Amino acid sequence: MDDWDNGNRSDIPTPNRSPAQPEGTSATLMKPTPKPPESPPEEEERGFLPVLRNRNFLALWSGQVFSQLADKVYLVLMIAVISTRFQQAGQSISGWVSAIMIAFTIPAVLFGAGAGVYVDRWPKKPVLVLTNLLRGGFVLSLPILLWLSDGMKLGKFPFGFCLLLLVTFLVSTLTQFFAPAEQAAIPLIVERKHLLSANSLYTTTMMASVIVGFAVGEPLLALADTLAERLGSQLPVGKELIVGSGYAVAGLLLLLMKTGEKRMENPHEQPHVLEDLRDGLRYLRDHRGVRNALIQLVILFSIFAALAVLAVRVAELIPNLKSSQFGFLLAAAGIGMAIGAAILGHAGHQFSHFQMALFGSVGMAVCLVGLAFFSQQLWPALALIAVLGVFGAVVGIPMQTTIQAETPEEMRGKVFGLQNNAVNIALSLPLALAGVAETFFGLPAVFFGLGALCLGAGSLTWYISRLKLSRERKFGN
Repeated sequence: MDDWDNGNRSDIPTPNRSPAQPEGTSATLMKPTPKPPESPPEEEERGFLPVLRNRNFLALWSGQVFSQLADKVYLVLMIAVISTRFQQAGQSISGWVSAIMIAFTIPAVLFGAGAGVYVDRWPKKPVLVLTNLLRGGFVLSLPILLWLSDGMKLGKFPFGFCLLLLVTFLVSTLTQFFAPAEQAAIPLIVERKHLLSANSLYTTTMMASVIVGFAVGEPLLALADTLAERLGSQLPVGKELIVGSGYAVAGLLLLLMKTGEKRMENPHEQPHVLEDLRDGLRYLRDHRGVRNALIQLVILFSIFAALAVLAVRVAELIPNLKSSQFGFLLAAAGIGMAIGAAILGHAGHQFSHFQMALFGSVGMAVCLVGLAFFSQQLWPALALIAVLGVFGAVVGIPMQTTIQAETPEEMRGKVFGLQNNAVNIALSLPLALAGVAETFFGLPAVFFGLGALCLGAGSLTWYISRLKLSRERKFGN
């Protein structure tokens, strides 16, 4: 009786059981209940739509767009300030700009890896918000600092230029904390299955900002000054307002993000920087997949940084194109990256990350060799650079996703700090060496060398993937 009262008769099948129908049981009694509608297959959740529905990711991505562009336009701003305030007639601007570049690079080398150690112990959202607001505040203070120091000297140098170096150093130092916190926040707010789509948007924005920022920086700052003059401003503050506002808007957008981080058990514990850095290096040593992905990214950023320099020479060689119009060539790479990101966001889940990286490396090598032969023809050069951008996205996005997915949360700050350090060096060295190499060896030889570098990276990817597959098969047996 208890079974009947509870509705649990053992001879009545449930939707999950299908025993043979007992004799004498009515067909109506045995009619199975309809199955609930099946959830859509996982493939339907791929692509950009689930990521774009994620409000936390939208806040992070929007903040990244403003922050990355402000970073790149900041260097253009420094050149504009130097040319209007400190460069004398007939004097080369190279020395002034070199000093700014050194002030911008030193924090990346000194603090890039160590900043990640602290980021591991701090909540990511306050780091992201404060670093942007502080950078915006420093940039917006420049017009006042330069006005107050007008005419003052520090030895042989204008005191205003020394302040310019100090602000640049501080802005770059804050960037070293922002970058690893930014990367570590993505896996906190995006599900693992959507990481590739998220990085398709995110990494492309990061790489495209290097190209677009330099290309649109000068006309954008000139327009800002023109608008400031028309509004009756007595100080040339339009340029600083554009860059400072970029950082400030990024900080305000990031306030909307929720990371869902857990509080640390010992929030007052001080990090042991050297020991934590050793932990990060040991992790990279012991995890070949993550280490190889990092090497791939370093090579990728080196190639695109070199392309930013070589594009000036390519524009000079192409008939009917001025060297100052090199931005058209770089814009083609940005368009290619966007196309590559769109392809990966919708179809990239069908392939392994290492397969895509190998395919992308070979494709980049072919494009670079093609540029060695067609660097003096406009349309072939534009097409090759655009396709180079597509293959660059095919390499960079899966590799960044690999690092995020395979690195545990407690190690992300350390690993991303090391990545930030390596990428900053990868961006800085080619800017200095690519032009010198082109002068001594010629443009075709440099493109051949970059192509060989891509093939080497692709071969390394193939070797690591085969080794990883061999280990998985051995473990499975």
